[in-house]
Amino acid sequence: MPAVLGGFLPALPGALLPALVGTVAGALAGAVVPGLAHRMAAPVGGPTRSACRACGQPVPSGAAGWVATRCAHCEIRRGPPVVVTVVTGAIVLGGLAAARHDDPALPALLGMAVVGLVLGAVDLACLRLPDPLVATAGLVGAVGLTVAALLAGTPGRLLTVLAGAAGSALLYVVLALLPGSRLGFGDVKLGAVLGLPLGWLGWPSVLLGLVLPHLLNGLVVLVLLALRRVRRDTVLPLGPALLTGAWLAALLA
Repeated sequence: MPAVLGGFLPALPGALLPALVGTVAGALAGAVVPGLAHRMAAPVGGPTRSACRACGQPVPSGAAGWVATRCAHCEIRRGPPVVVTVVTGAIVLGGLAAARHDDPALPALLGMAVVGLVLGAVDLACLRLPDPLVATAGLVGAVGLTVAALLAGTPGRLLTVLAGAAGSALLYVVLALLPGSRLGFGDVKLGAVLGLPLGWLGWPSVLLGLVLPHLLNGLVVLVLLALRRVRRDTVLPLGPALLTGAWLAALLA
């Protein structure tokens, strides 16, 4: 069997094997998102959730307290449905691997995408983008893109990376300070972090990454209003739209 696989895998089209690996990795990452999101979706002022939101029993210590998808006491589901996060993870990482399979920055993009899965789930749950998660995404992006630039022999590309992050940060700060803006500074920080990979991909990707989230968010709002699921003054999370917009920009680069 190994000999058969060894002869078969090299014959696969260039993007297919990375896409398959990315899809599997994304599904595995998605499987642990519900537990992580449940712990990180803590009330304002708390670093992590220490008890089940349904029965109030303490969350188990150790790894089980972070990745379990159901409460050990009341069996209530923790976080979003695991099938949703598994499928989402498979699509996100598989799509990135297929589209950017020959990009030296692919490991950095995949690492940021994994953190982004948790960020999106947390924002949907409690309208928060926890600083530790945003900082982790930023660290993964900064280190991964630096290594990619050095290995590729293009250290000058890091200037565009930094410029993309700075430009994104400036725009979102301005938007957050506008009268009546509902943009939180968690969104500003995430926007700046997402400017790192978008800067690596080039200025057209930066522009797409800045425009697409607002188009996507506006479409979601219109649909929810039409379905009478929200009112005009309902506050909705922007983090998932920021992440989706950056992902689409990476696919289209």
